[in-house]
Amino acid sequence: MAELSDTERLLRYALSPVEPPRGLSERVERHLALVAGAAAEELADWELSAMRDPRNWMRPVAAVAVGSAAAGALVLVRARRQARERAREKVGRLRGLDRGAREVARGVRRRLGR
Repeated sequence: MAELSDTERLLRYALSPVEPPRGLSERVERHLALVAGAAAEELADWELSAMRDPRNWMRPVAAVAVGSAAAGALVLVRARRQARERAREKVGRLRGLDRGAREVARGVRRRLGR
């Protein structure tokens, strides 16, 4: 086999797979939960009477967008974690996704006081 050139060797080294740090998924999950909770609290503090003026719509719209994105990402992170845990048990991925969505919804309801 021919020897690799310096460029090929550098590319092979640069493109080799890298494992993420052990606590990364927990930190990401914790931060996503904080963002989703903060968005839910922001929405809970708004009064409907203030919504009559379109100039006041920006903060609730931003809270809905950011909270929805964070909650959706949180569902995916939890479903992926549960899928990895249940891969050994042969449980379907859709069940993990469903369970993750229910956990996020439960957390948002708890923060809203419902």
